[in-house]
Amino acid sequence: MEEKKSTSQDIEKVLKEIGEKIEELVQKGADAGSEAKDEIEKKIKELKENKTSLEAEFKKGKEILEREFKERSSDFKPKFEESKGLFKDGLKQIILAVKTLFEKK
Repeated sequence: MEEKKSTSQDIEKVLKEIGEKIEELVQKGADAGSEAKDEIEKKIKELKENKTSLEAEFKKGKEILEREFKERSSDFKPKFEESKGLFKDGLKQIILAVKTLFEKK
């Protein structure tokens, strides 16, 4: 789960950086000549469209991962609870063994 959050945050950071680069291009385009300005505006439009589609794909992938995590966590929860109980029982047995060992001396 931690890795998933980190990956999501990394992707969001990249998308934010893309947005900032687009804004930089917009500013540079405003300062450029008319011929260069047309070319830059065309690139900006393409980048904005790509950013929008990337954001949509990211959101869709994030939803799929969250749904799968919820489904799988419900599958693993009973096994986890069983393992937790067995671990506690094992720990109790170790404590009893140590007590018995020290009581004999």
